[in-house]
Amino acid sequence: MGKLDGKVVIVTGGGGGVARGMTIALAKEGADLSIVELRADRGDEAAREVEKQGGRVVSIACDVSRRDQVDAAVAETLDHLGRVDVLVNNATGVSLATSNLAFMDHGEADFDHILGVDLMGSFHFMQACFPHFKNQGGGKVINFSSGAGTERLAGYVAYASAKEAVRALTGVAAREWGRWGINVNAVCPAAMTVGMKSFVENHPDPDFEKKAYGDRPIARLGDPEQDIGRVVAFLASAESDYLTGQTFWVDGGGSIHA
Repeated sequence: MGKLDGKVVIVTGGGGGVARGMTIALAKEGADLSIVELRADRGDEAAREVEKQGGRVVSIACDVSRRDQVDAAVAETLDHLGRVDVLVNNATGVSLATSNLAFMDHGEADFDHILGVDLMGSFHFMQACFPHFKNQGGGKVINFSSGAGTERLAGYVAYASAKEAVRALTGVAAREWGRWGINVNAVCPAAMTVGMKSFVENHPDPDFEKKAYGDRPIARLGDPEQDIGRVVAFLASAESDYLTGQTFWVDGGGSIHA
């Protein structure tokens, strides 16, 4: 028996990054998954991995910045899986092109893209799922923010701004939706994804990883399944029913707010 048996979870951006391990962690707890991904091939690949855990899964191609596509993705999830219990807003528009980019080198296009995916994508899915959560007596929303925002990381002004806006979105929804049994929380992860591993291995400074992460109390990046995924599974489960409007830094102590 898993803590998410019978639950249907939508994971946006579910075909890559931290979500690849996170979806496995959710499936191991018994969740059925709707993997929403801009690139259909990545979504299908992630779905095949989830299927090995024995749960039901559907892969849906969707541009989360487009409200019409978001509404269609939620409708397709309901058609295939029958309900929606948990929404994980993980999709992001950040890329190497907008990483470590000086404040004065950012342009409006950088903001438009990242805000469209990270902020408006989360907003679209929250609005689209809300009626279903309300009608069935509750639900869980887990929004992905970032320490780049909370720590005001240099070189990430567009991304940091978008992710802090996501935290504001989280708090307002938590305050408004609690009366209907809907919990809304945020996670700021630090994980060794495939993309991050490639970034570290190809960085011109061979000591980059040690310099960037070696001074945190837990001196490593997290595992997407074991470290990040299990926290998300907790927030998706009944174990977190009395938690809402909170930010969880799952980053080995890279950010300390105690």
